[in-house]
Amino acid sequence: MIEKTVIISAGGIGKRMGAAIPKQFLNINSRPVLFHTIEKFYQFDANIQIIVVLPANQIDYWKALCKKNDFKVEHAIVKGGKERFFSVKNGLAVAKGEVIGVHDAVRPLVSTRVINDCFAMALDKGAAIPVFDISESIRKVESSASVAVDRNNYKLVQTPQCFQSKILKAAYGLDYSDQFTDDASVVEKNGNQIHLIKGNEENIKITRPIDLRVAETLMRDE
Repeated sequence: MIEKTVIISAGGIGKRMGAAIPKQFLNINSRPVLFHTIEKFYQFDANIQIIVVLPANQIDYWKALCKKNDFKVEHAIVKGGKERFFSVKNGLAVAKGEVIGVHDAVRPLVSTRVINDCFAMALDKGAAIPVFDISESIRKVESSASVAVDRNNYKLVQTPQCFQSKILKAAYGLDYSDQFTDDASVVEKNGNQIHLIKGNEENIKITRPIDLRVAETLMRDE
């Protein structure tokens, strides 16, 4: 059996949410977002190594939250860094899987199909990410003007982004660049091809109050 790891990376205070607590700790249907996210990967594979990366000042709060809610899904807790790049790098230091996925803590609606397809494609091809079609018109801003572009040439990128361990760890040996917007950009910079799989439309990233309301509705439908 192929060993798998998922690094679930969390951000800081959710200012855009207008919340006093980080986004990953807000409740969806009376339970923290991060509980739902972790459970998605446990449901996919009960043996997967789950690593949760949190800012240092949130770790005690998270432990207390788990205790209060009797949350028992086994996971390691790792201290995050200043940027996502360094947070993932810290998670990689304890990652054991032959295939490693990196997932946003605030994407609790990823489907089991997407998780499975990403891990399978990464095992076969080296690197895989889920993407989704853009349904709206888009424009490229050029100086003081803008120009219409063909949306069929662009995709929305989701997580988990999955990679063979040796590929991901080698890429994270690079020096940090502010052009590294996700793990795929790091791996691509190190000379690897990124393969695409179809994401699921519900796999939204909760960054705004409306996202939280949408997620609550979708979870009730589940």
